[in-house]
Amino acid sequence: MENLRKYVPQPEDVSRVRLPEGLAELAERIARNVHEVWAAGRLREGWTYGPQRDDRKKTHPCLVPYGELPEAEKDYDRQTAQNTLKLVVALGYEIRKKTD
Repeated sequence: MENLRKYVPQPEDVSRVRLPEGLAELAERIARNVHEVWAAGRLREGWTYGPQRDDRKKTHPCLVPYGELPEAEKDYDRQTAQNTLKLVVALGYEIRKKTD
């Protein structure tokens, strides 16, 4: 337990990484999927929609389709998606869309 108190998160610094043009659509698709994965997990655990989060009752206001989320919630998922893509680029990988 003592190690948890000393834990200091150290995410990779991707602040200087610029994503190539054309990845905005991919980032949005990833953000939508991040929400869908989170929501599916909550529903499996017995959570349902509720106007306010209540851990005891297992209700959450974000158990709605991505398009119905408040912009602040969408932005949270977008940041996750963008930072993931930036890390991929920072690690030396290239992201290209396959052409048919």
